[in-house]
Amino acid sequence: MLASLERYSDSVFRTLTYNHGADLTFTEMAHVESFLNRNKVSLEKIEPRDATPVQIQLLSGNEGRLDGFLSGFKPFDGFRGFNLNLSCPSKDVIRQGKGAAMVKRAAKTARLVSLIRDHGHPVSLKIRLGLNQSEKENKLYLNNLGGVDPDFFVVHAQHAAQSSGEREDNSVYPECVEVARGIPVIANGGIETPEMVQSLMEMGVGGVMMGRPAMGNPAIFDYMKNMLGVNNPSKPVPTIDDLKREYDDIYEAIGGSEKYRSRFLKVVGKTRPRY
Repeated sequence: MLASLERYSDSVFRTLTYNHGADLTFTEMAHVESFLNRNKVSLEKIEPRDATPVQIQLLSGNEGRLDGFLSGFKPFDGFRGFNLNLSCPSKDVIRQGKGAAMVKRAAKTARLVSLIRDHGHPVSLKIRLGLNQSEKENKLYLNNLGGVDPDFFVVHAQHAAQSSGEREDNSVYPECVEVARGIPVIANGGIETPEMVQSLMEMGVGGVMMGRPAMGNPAIFDYMKNMLGVNNPSKPVPTIDDLKREYDDIYEAIGGSEKYRSRFLKVVGKTRPRY
């Protein structure tokens, strides 16, 4: 899966990664209130431009506002449901009681998930290991895995107080898988090599989500699948120059945004693994 990437995950980039092995993509994160207020920037994030499979990533902590948004929402080709974000470490988001601040509120999260299901939509849940080391040590995140019923969980194996450069604690995954009661657990964070994917799969996770590596090489999904024997036969992995040309072709075909294209060109072929 392609992770939600703020300032990068537009329709063009999502389609490019889907063309090269990403099975599911996610929009940029947005507050439910921004949709209710008809915020142009937020509405553009979920504007359907093609049929690439995508989930809309939402920040929400209020059932009434979520219900108001869902009542007026119309699915589109490629729509695969909503992803509730209990992972965002932004201090502004946390002050609003959203993002990683919701990890300890499993009962409310369960109500939000049920509300989305009541409107007839698939739903997934992305969580961190809590707000801080204390919440991680007390394993509050397991309350979501054991008490909420989304279609799948995405677990970013860090707590919100950690920096992006710190290593993830992948040792949590076997217990997460056990507590999740058969609901797939998708691993997220710091996944950059086929060996890491293989190790995680041996822990029982149902898949992996990548973000940062895809910024440097949008075809990393097919590369990983080739190396792990998922693509049989293996698929050709294009060069960075080929990917730039393909990006431009998609850009022209579906009407991309120049600001996203400019950001893409600054990082493609240049983002390197952290370790």
